Amino acid sequence: MSYEQATHFAQTWGLIALAVGFAAAVLYALWPANRAKFDRAARAPLDDEDDNGR
Repeated sequence: MSYEQATHFAQTWGLIALAVGFAAAVLYALWPANRAKFDRAARAPLDDEDDNGR
């Protein structure tokens, strides 16, 4: 495989892999079942409770 073929392969399939990964991350973040988990995580810095037992 020549350098030109390798770069063409990496550019083409790399773009596809990044696009699929981005779409998967967006779907995971916006999936309705994950809403409560992300709401808890968003409020965690504001909670007065100390989870480490001190």
